[in-house]
Amino acid sequence: MPGQVQKQVHKHHRIARVLADEIRSGVHADGSRLPGEHALRERFGVSRTTLRQALQVLGEEGLIATHAGIGSFVTFDGTPLDHRLGWTRALAEQGTELTTEILRFEEVGDPELAGRLRTPSDAFIALDRVRRLPDGLGVSLEHSRVPAVGSLAGLPGRGLDGGSLSRTLIAAGRITDSGEGTVSVRGLGDAEAYALHRQPGESFLHLDQVYRAADGSVVEQVSSLLDPARFELHVSSGRGGRS
Repeated sequence: MPGQVQKQVHKHHRIARVLADEIRSGVHADGSRLPGEHALRERFGVSRTTLRQALQVLGEEGLIATHAGIGSFVTFDGTPLDHRLGWTRALAEQGTELTTEILRFEEVGDPELAGRLRTPSDAFIALDRVRRLPDGLGVSLEHSRVPAVGSLAGLPGRGLDGGSLSRTLIAAGRITDSGEGTVSVRGLGDAEAYALHRQPGESFLHLDQVYRAADGSVVEQVSSLLDPARFELHVSSGRGGRS
C-alpha cells in the first residue's frame, strides 16, 4: 500500500510538470482555459483524484486559478484569498506580509468533533495559528483540525511540507472537492484576545468551515476568527468558471 500511494504521488507530480511546461512555453496562453477534467483524464489515463492533485500543485505554483460558478471566498482588504494556497502565501503574493505564529501543533483525540463530523476515528491533527501584521497585531486566529488518517498520522513529529498545511494535505492525497461553512460575529474570549494582542470582547468574524474530499470524507475543519476591519466574506453566483 505505501508503494502504491508513493506511485500515485509521483504520478500527479509528473502530470503537473507536463502541464506547467506547456503553460510556460505558451501552449496554454495566459488567460486561456485548460482542457476540461474529462479530456485531461483521458489524455493522462488517471483518476479524477490524481488529476485534481496535479491541478492543485499548479495552483500552488501560481500557474492556474480555478473559480467555482457558485461559491464564496474570503478577502483581505478587498482582495480575494485562495484558501488552497494558504492565506499567508496568498497574501504574500499580493504584497501583504503577515507573520505566522504556531500556537499548537499536536495529535489529539476529540470525540465531540468526531461525532459532529461523523469521522470514523476521533484522532485529529490540531494546528492553531495566529497571523500578524508587521506591528505584531493579530488579524486572524485559526484552529485547523485534520483527521489523522493514513500518512498524516504522526505528522507533528515530522513537520509540515515546506511549512504549508495545504501542501502537506496534497502530498498525502487529501484533496478538497467541496466545502461548506457558517459565518457569525462574536466577541473575543480572554485567551483569544491575549493571542491576538486585542481587547477581550472585541468583535471578530467567526468563520467555521468543513472541507471534504470527492468521497465525502473530511479533509479539514477550520474555525477562524478574522478581524472585520481587514477581512470580508463575499458570496458569488453564476454559471461557468475558469481554470
